[in-house]
Amino acid sequence: MNTDQIINANSEPTMNGMFVEGHREVKCILVSQPKPADKSPYYELEKKYNITIDWRSFIHIEPVLARDFRKCKVRIEDFSAVVLTSKNSVDHFFRMAEEMRVKLSLDLKYFCLTEAIANYLQKFIIYRKRKVFVGNRGIEDLSQAIKRNKAEKFLVPCSNLGAKDVCKYLDENELEWQEAIMFNTVSSDLSDLSDVTYDILVFFSPQGIESLYDNFPDFKQNDTRIAVFGNSTRRAVEERNLVVNIQAPSVVSPSMTAALDQYLQKSNKVVG
Repeated sequence: MNTDQIINANSEPTMNGMFVEGHREVKCILVSQPKPADKSPYYELEKKYNITIDWRSFIHIEPVLARDFRKCKVRIEDFSAVVLTSKNSVDHFFRMAEEMRVKLSLDLKYFCLTEAIANYLQKFIIYRKRKVFVGNRGIEDLSQAIKRNKAEKFLVPCSNLGAKDVCKYLDENELEWQEAIMFNTVSSDLSDLSDVTYDILVFFSPQGIESLYDNFPDFKQNDTRIAVFGNSTRRAVEERNLVVNIQAPSVVSPSMTAALDQYLQKSNKVVG
């Protein structure tokens, strides 16, 4: 971890409290996610602009224990279909079934929001013995498959943050369903970063912003630039009266690395 004091508290707020953005040189970036595999475009940015990129998960997953799950009085065996919204939901659905000694029916139907989730599901089931339905990005992609299976009773494994879009869809279509909290998304301990500063902080979810303030309630943006992915993350930043300097996705910046690249071309005066 780079412990250099990089940020200079020289920026002045404008009349509306927004900080002046001058594309100051960037030396170090903190990305609020686990470090990626060897072949990541982030590593190309490090080489191209001679900068340091550090990685740190601002949030982590904690399992709900079976004894606590029993208090919710959700019987997994009572459901004939399961909606899987993430790889975490896959992991904890099968963990919970095992811990509660539930033998999953061979006829159980799996509705996966994305192909990546469906592929991950193969770690736990054999496709030819199950019925799996796959979406592209969200629950609406599964509408035809769900309509053909309206008689099923749907279980939605999720975290304490819920699965709002999925639950809203199931409600609107008057399906029989129940949410089941099987894991919790919680703020990680970042106390070791209290004396470390960065030119850019990169966030991918509102929970990352929440974790920032859970750890550093008196956080001031000053010269720190903030990069966000997605509108919900942007809203979480603005609700804290912080300034968003870099945003993705967009037409010109479909990924976070593309957005950072465009910014760094100006801040570090490197022609792409």
